[in-house]
Amino acid sequence: MEEPTLRIKPKKYAGESTVVSMRMPRDMVQELDRIAVATGYTRTELMTTCLDFSMNHMEIVQKETNERA
Repeated sequence: MEEPTLRIKPKKYAGESTVVSMRMPRDMVQELDRIAVATGYTRTELMTTCLDFSMNHMEIVQKETNERA
């Protein structure tokens, strides 16, 4: 099966925003910044695009339990 590819498209979300803070590995931030420069996106726009892509392509796997009733 072919791996999904993230294609950079015009902004999908608009309107009011919320500030979210998170810790990330420095090398990941550097890679995001490199991609942002190459695509003309800001870091925030790129991260939002990546998160949107991930949410649209994720599969939630339910935890299996071995408990007996």
